[in-house]
Amino acid sequence: MTKLSVIIPTYNEELYLEKALRSVRFADEIIVVDSLSTDKTVAIAEKYNCKILSRKFDNFSNQKNHALKYATGEWILFIDADERIPNPLQQEILAAMDSSKHAGYKLNFPHFYMNRFLYHHSDNVTRLVIREKCHFEGSVHEKLIVDGSIGKLENPVLHFTYKGLQHYISKKDSYAWFQAEQMLNKGKKATYFHLAFKPFYRFFNSYILRGGFKDGIPGLTVATINAYGVFSRYVKLMLLKRGIR
Repeated sequence: MTKLSVIIPTYNEELYLEKALRSVRFADEIIVVDSLSTDKTVAIAEKYNCKILSRKFDNFSNQKNHALKYATGEWILFIDADERIPNPLQQEILAAMDSSKHAGYKLNFPHFYMNRFLYHHSDNVTRLVIREKCHFEGSVHEKLIVDGSIGKLENPVLHFTYKGLQHYISKKDSYAWFQAEQMLNKGKKATYFHLAFKPFYRFFNSYILRGGFKDGIPGLTVATINAYGVFSRYVKLMLLKRGIR
């Protein structure tokens, strides 16, 4: 039988982790790579007999690449603590592993906001891969590099994306600093054109092109905050170029 290892990066996820662990009990092995949590995250992982790796966080790619070294499954499923794998998707994952048609598979992630799933704000992300054919690159929005073809699974992941409006905005600001630093290191510039056009296009793409308007007020809110995240990124790049943070 083909063996599946699940890798879950954590930091202070006591409110979410247990339900994530329950949803992946079908796996042969669960690895929690923890960034020195100060709450009950590790105790919860121990209760589910997880393989626990404690590592000080430097970036997302390094955390996951570290966990890959300890995985023993032929296949790897990466999830976060606020994600759940429902039974239809579990069955689809097992069937995909048995078929070995592709080296990796994208999973569908509809956003969850204001107590509803936003099916017009969804992302298809590669999360199921053959262990020996993958590694991560990048420090903020890490990219999973897969040596081989990529398929797509149909059943969605239940992803409880944002814990509230303040958490959503805070997360965007945090990412914006990382992204601005990356852009600075690559020698990129921020102009008033970027400040005006880039946020507008992100809103237009999210709300109109991707059909976010069909998700009602939550869809409008998400599109607006996504545009703010882009605006914040370029403002922070301007600040960094002036030596201000």
